[in-house]
Amino acid sequence: MIIETHSEQETWEIGKKLAAQAKPGQIFALIGDLGVGKTIFTKGMAAGLGISEPVNSPTFTIVQVYEEGRMPFYHFDVYRIGDIEEMDEIGYEDYFYGEGVCLVEWANLIEELMPEQTIWLTIEKDLEKGFDYRRITIEEGRRRS
Repeated sequence: MIIETHSEQETWEIGKKLAAQAKPGQIFALIGDLGVGKTIFTKGMAAGLGISEPVNSPTFTIVQVYEEGRMPFYHFDVYRIGDIEEMDEIGYEDYFYGEGVCLVEWANLIEELMPEQTIWLTIEKDLEKGFDYRRITIEEGRRRS
């Protein structure tokens, strides 16, 4: 599925809608260049789960846990991960196979750890269509790199 948005608010709304339908144990893999809107999308997902506290990328902690919503929200940012073994050290499987929803930014960097049922979200810009234009591609299952 491909969704086109034309503002940060629309991108936020897509995240919110996906999260409103999310079920415990779902994993969303978020891919996109720096500045493409991954954090805006993530904030929308948090809102869709009923989380009102501020959401930021957990750049230096790898995972940020939010528990105030209708289910836990585990927000990973693996951009700075040096070695995939760091994921074992933080106990990623407890999050991936837990009772909450996971969102993994830069998931392509740990693709081999992502479960079969992962929902892959790719956000892309196209400046020819406008500064705020985003193309969001949603695919479920193993990524076909």
